[in-house]
Amino acid sequence: MLLLALDTATPAITAAVHDGSRVLGEATAHGAMAHGELLASQIRAALEQAGVGAGELTDVAVGVGPGPYTGLRVGVVTALTLAQTLDLIPHGVCTLDILAADTDQADVIVATDARRKEVYWARYAGGVRVDGPAVDKPATVAELGLPVIGRGAEIYADVLMRAPGPLDPSAAALARLVVAERAAELPLEPLYLRRPDATVPVAATRT
Repeated sequence: MLLLALDTATPAITAAVHDGSRVLGEATAHGAMAHGELLASQIRAALEQAGVGAGELTDVAVGVGPGPYTGLRVGVVTALTLAQTLDLIPHGVCTLDILAADTDQADVIVATDARRKEVYWARYAGGVRVDGPAVDKPATVAELGLPVIGRGAEIYADVLMRAPGPLDPSAAALARLVVAERAAELPLEPLYLRRPDATVPVAATRT
C-alpha cells in the first residue's frame, strides 16, 4: 500500500503519504480562503518528502467534512480526480473522526468552526462516534457537558469546556486511521450539513 491522505475541511490544508507501516511524508499549510491554491503544493511536498511519485500510489483518503462549501469541495474533488485518473482505491472519512482519532480523550466532543457563530460537532465514546455530525450553536453543544477538542473549542472557549487535543485535522492521523482499518468509511461526497453561503441569484419574474 502507498496511501495519499488529504483534508481541506478546515483552514488547515494537509496532505500525507503512508506506506502501510509509517508516515513517509507530511505537509500542512493554513489559509481559510486559499485551499485551491495550497492543496497541490502540499501534496507535492508530501510526495517529495516521501520520495515517491504520484504514479506509485495505490490508495487515496480524504476528509469529507463537515466543512465550509468551497474548501471542502477542493479536497473531495481532488481525491475523486486522483482516484479516477490513477485508478486508486478511495477512502472517505468524516473529518471530525480524524480529530477524535488523534487524541487520548475517550469520551469527548470534537468541534470545528462552522462560521455564522456555529460549530460542526460530533460526540465520541471510547473513540467511536455516537452522535453527529451536526451543526449547532456552541451553547447547544455545551449543554452536553463533555470536554471538547478542535478549533471550535478554542474559538468558543468561553462557552465550551476545552480539553487538550489537536485543533485541526492531520492528514497523517487520517492515514493512520485508514491503514489501521479503524475508519468508518464514507462515499467521496462532501458532507456539507447546510446550504453554501454563496447562491445563484434568482432571476426576477416578469409580470
